[in-house]
Amino acid sequence: MATDDVTAQVRGWFTGRLPEDWFASAPEIIRDREEIAVLGTLPDPPEDVPEAERSALIEGLARRFREETRERRIEIAREAERKFRQKVSWGVVCGGETVMFTTLSVPVMTRLRQSERQVLDTLVAAGVARSRSDALAWCVRLVGKNTDTWLDELRDALQHVDRVRSAGPDVNS
Repeated sequence: MATDDVTAQVRGWFTGRLPEDWFASAPEIIRDREEIAVLGTLPDPPEDVPEAERSALIEGLARRFREETRERRIEIAREAERKFRQKVSWGVVCGGETVMFTTLSVPVMTRLRQSERQVLDTLVAAGVARSRSDALAWCVRLVGKNTDTWLDELRDALQHVDRVRSAGPDVNS
């Protein structure tokens, strides 16, 4: 089954399974090889809330949602993990801020040349990161933040490749 088909199946299952009153709109389902992330939007705080109070209010709304839905989220996640054989993580978006409750931290292996290792070692020496692993994660987050448009275009292109590949002949027959 093509990646797009599985993602659509996962999205449909969660849309049907999640309580309608949890989020202000349909949740965003983000899926990779290891994890399914369910990201729901909470109603934004009122516009007239002072800026100093706004971030605390958003934090409080996210924390309340997390606590009030914990048991149901665990139940739904267990069902999804059995059905789709992937871990489920949860988060909310409120007032333009994203708060993740649970996520996987998956180890990845890479080979770096000396000049690349020196970049990581500089980040460690400067106290930006505790280890090379943390420094590499910091670099990936920085690139992700600064290249959102490019990464979105690349993901769209990969989805197109998946669609074309799934429409082609079945080589295994």
